[in-house]
Amino acid sequence: MAELVRFRNFIGGETCASATGRWLTSINPYTGAAWAEVPQCGAADAEAAIDAAHTAFTGGPWARITATARGKVLRRFADLIARDAEKLAAIEVRDNGKLLAEMSGQVRYIPEWFHYFGGLADKIEGGVLPSDKPEMFVYTRREPLGVVVAITPWNSPLLLLTWKLAPALAAGNTIVIKPSEFTSCSTLALMELVKEAGFPEGVINTVTGYGSEIGSTLVEHPKVAKVAFTGSDATGAAVYAAAAKGIKHVTLELGGKSPNIIFADANLGDAVKGAISGIFAASGQTCIAGSRLLVQSSVYEEVCAQVVAFAKTAKLGDPMESTTQVGPITTLPQRSKVLSYIDIAKSEGARCLLGGKTPSAPDLAQGWFVEPTIFGDVSNDMRIAREEVFGPVLAIIPFEDDNHAVDIANDTIYGLAAGVWTSNIRRAITMAERIRAGTVWINTYRAVSFLAPFGGYKKSGIGRESGQAAIDEYLQTKCVWINLAEGVPNPFVLR
Repeated sequence: MAELVRFRNFIGGETCASATGRWLTSINPYTGAAWAEVPQCGAADAEAAIDAAHTAFTGGPWARITATARGKVLRRFADLIARDAEKLAAIEVRDNGKLLAEMSGQVRYIPEWFHYFGGLADKIEGGVLPSDKPEMFVYTRREPLGVVVAITPWNSPLLLLTWKLAPALAAGNTIVIKPSEFTSCSTLALMELVKEAGFPEGVINTVTGYGSEIGSTLVEHPKVAKVAFTGSDATGAAVYAAAAKGIKHVTLELGGKSPNIIFADANLGDAVKGAISGIFAASGQTCIAGSRLLVQSSVYEEVCAQVVAFAKTAKLGDPMESTTQVGPITTLPQRSKVLSYIDIAKSEGARCLLGGKTPSAPDLAQGWFVEPTIFGDVSNDMRIAREEVFGPVLAIIPFEDDNHAVDIANDTIYGLAAGVWTSNIRRAITMAERIRAGTVWINTYRAVSFLAPFGGYKKSGIGRESGQAAIDEYLQTKCVWINLAEGVPNPFVLR
């Protein structure tokens, strides 16, 4: 058996094991074999990380550094990530089973967030206010919140961490990162670049392990000012409730059941490719997955046939290989969940058009694969259309006209994203206005950018990540009043 790679935590500017000396094993989803270990931390480790971040925020060099200098550190960090992008991507693939082609693209793109928010660091401005009170000078300051806890999921650990880390640091906060216990390795590898970039000790810290052991300490600690969480709506609700005990700021990026809507006037070839990309890219393990494909009834059978034919060509295999198009499910519990939803869909009367099981090929037997699965004849009241599966499972639903499409699209507790495929510009604009979702793509799907705000309506979350809106999530406004008059008026009268 090959020796396991051992990654260490990063607290107060130094790498460390857990206080208890315990370790968690990371499993490669393609091989089903252990390949790495990370510290299994407890409450004492969480306390140490929070204390380090609080000290750095209140009294360390980070608290005194100019905003311009802060931005320069972020840009150096960006350059180092770009230098080590392939190494970081390969670690992430071994940890979560996503395609190397996708992870390489993501990690090469991540530096743009640090360049962008590094540039925004010294553009944070207050303002001088007009005053209705004589001889009063009034102005505002925009200030960081303090210690931020970032809790990240297992599907895209580095990218979704970056969406929190870059704006939080640009605003002047310090941070404690809690990655998923399933996929901590790439985050700990990223910490190897923190000192080299020039971050003072305690500005960035990590705590790895189980949420049940360290989550309450991280979320409820009195020195924590904000919690930024990405994950399921159920866990997000628990984080929200726990953070509310301390009246903490929160950003929640949660689940989705996104409608991907194909009208009869669309370019059907492009729309079919968009449908495939929307659900089978990343093996459906993305919050923005277009898991509900709404197809206008006049082209319903044609689109179903084309989507099935295209999906049949998908090559499952080693995510490290450039020819692989669909990789394994990241965790064994998640694969069991996906398979259970397939059984539920069949029991509710959905027609399985493709897949529906684990692959039989011998070279895939050791991995946690689920075949690309497509259900037709789905109604929007079925569980397969209402609950987040988070796997390569597509539900195709027919609709009659624009109003019917909007009714189905909005009939969900979620509102993270949606896609619309049409050649009619008026329809495109109208649908974008009427769909209750934080992102609407027209004739494309899964596009994200450091420039564009991202977040959900309804139970898909609170707040926005990326774009200028994101930095506001990590700032608070202070108002300053200066009396320019001589003497103080009647102290018993509110001015």
